[in-house]
Amino acid sequence: MKKYLLFTVLMISSLGTALYAQQLTRFAVVDLPKVYTAFFRDSRAVREFEERSARVQTEIDRMTAEIQRLRSSHLDAQARGDQTQALRLENEIYRKSEYLKEYFQVKTAELEDQKNKLTQSGSFLDQVYDEIRFIAESEGYSMVLNLKEKNGILWYSPTVDITDKLIQNLASKAGR
Repeated sequence: MKKYLLFTVLMISSLGTALYAQQLTRFAVVDLPKVYTAFFRDSRAVREFEERSARVQTEIDRMTAEIQRLRSSHLDAQARGDQTQALRLENEIYRKSEYLKEYFQVKTAELEDQKNKLTQSGSFLDQVYDEIRFIAESEGYSMVLNLKEKNGILWYSPTVDITDKLIQNLASKAGR
């Protein structure tokens, strides 16, 4: 009888251990830039960022058109055989092209920095992380990864992407 009882206890404990070992870790992914775009696109800070981006793009387009006009003039001067004018235009094209390249790099870095500050503002992140925590706990996820931080994510199933649910929850809490 003791052997039977001992055997039963061992079987139950090994069954419990086996069931515990079979428990899977569930994870989800979130596309934070998509959340940012969907949830905060109407905010004043985002509108200012988009206006600044548009102004920078307009200036880049203007400088590019000017360089194209100078290249056309350069070709005309070469066709006429006016080497002095062609050399002057070539120098001006080079100078303006270098300025455009530097302008583009500086403004792109500034815009990227401004975008990062917007997406990392305390209130935005607090709201998003609170909602991620709520979704993860209510749906049994052990881990939620940022999809755009591809450190180690080689593949994922779209079924674990909770981005749209996060946006929907944030929007409903904001009264949209």
